Amino acid sequence: MSRQMHARRLEGIDKNIWVEFTQLAADYQAVNLGQGFPDFAPPKFLQEAFCKAVSGGGLMHQYTRAFGHPSLVTILAQLFGRLVGHEIQPLEDVLVTIGAYQALFCTFQALVDEGDEVIIIEPFFDCYQPMVKMAGGKQVYVPLRPRGGSNLSSGDWVLCAEELASKFTAKTKAIVINTPNNPTGKVYKTEELQVIADLCIKHDVVCISDEVYEWLTYDGAKHVKIASLAGMWERTVTIGSAGKTFSATGLKVGWAIGPSHLIKHLKTVHQNSVYHCPTAAQVAVAEGFQTEYDRLGHPESYFQQLPTLFTHKRNKLAACLESAGLRPTLPEGGYFMIADISSVSFDSDDSISQDEPLDYRFVKWLIKKKGLAAIPVSAFYSPEHGKEVQNYVRFCFTKEDSTLNAAEDILKKWASEK
Repeated sequence: MSRQMHARRLEGIDKNIWVEFTQLAADYQAVNLGQGFPDFAPPKFLQEAFCKAVSGGGLMHQYTRAFGHPSLVTILAQLFGRLVGHEIQPLEDVLVTIGAYQALFCTFQALVDEGDEVIIIEPFFDCYQPMVKMAGGKQVYVPLRPRGGSNLSSGDWVLCAEELASKFTAKTKAIVINTPNNPTGKVYKTEELQVIADLCIKHDVVCISDEVYEWLTYDGAKHVKIASLAGMWERTVTIGSAGKTFSATGLKVGWAIGPSHLIKHLKTVHQNSVYHCPTAAQVAVAEGFQTEYDRLGHPESYFQQLPTLFTHKRNKLAACLESAGLRPTLPEGGYFMIADISSVSFDSDDSISQDEPLDYRFVKWLIKKKGLAAIPVSAFYSPEHGKEVQNYVRFCFTKEDSTLNAAEDILKKWASEK
């Protein structure tokens, strides 16, 4: 056909880092530390809850309440109301979605208008940028930058308060933050969040807070919800994920929580796109949260046990990367670890374009020549700031020990060849 068939809002967002590198890892049968998912089973109590829900009768296989199954929105309101210090109305302040992805999509579509500016703190999960664009907004980027020194912790990646403040204008509608951060693992401290909160209040801006890794913090780092700060509940939409919470990313159950005067607009987008989410999965997640709510803060809590398990895996991968000459940044939270590759050399062949950023070339070489998959960190930055971080790559450490052992063997062999 001669006429243009695609909508112009899709132009420039067709390429996807996950599609490209997941396929490359599959083609070369690489050990996959690129994608962010655990390759082990979720907790037994969640598996049992899902089996119980699926076999729970005919209604478990039919439509449920469009904005979230009653038992799930009830326990989400109960749990997160306790954490935020604000009474949350389950039927008004909570929207259940098809994963955190759809929660983000509904948020941007509902709250961002043509010409609105949205401040995105870099590095950012890659869907923020195209979602803002599809909503008609303009992205404004402010990067986290590593402080001088050895840079051994994700806490050393910081915002410049003056630079952030300079980006707020009369057109600023929202700011997007991600804590714990993907890919750095940074967990924002209360004082850092307060800087953001003060600017949001001053300029009457909405905060979109992506907190899917909220239960995964290490070495005493504490996750703080920005919605819990004074004056922020009424202007914050908090995004969460059952997949990340219970190590079950295939469940695709997420949510958005916030004041009803914001959430009602997300519901309008939801009801005109997805309409509702799978019933049995919501029932299973509700039971999983009820189990954890009853033992919150106790040693037997999965939310207590999982960070301990992941700390061991994080430390194991960090040691492996160091042995190969890479310099890992130890994450305070999340699934991921970034590593500085500037001290290692590699010979990329003609199949790898020399016009690509250094981290892209390194990751492709690592997959093709060594059989180990990672993700380039510059993919989480805007073009204007990506060059500043092209000597970093991202690895996922929330894997079976057998997977990490296979990665360790590859790294040790590479080190011995130098």
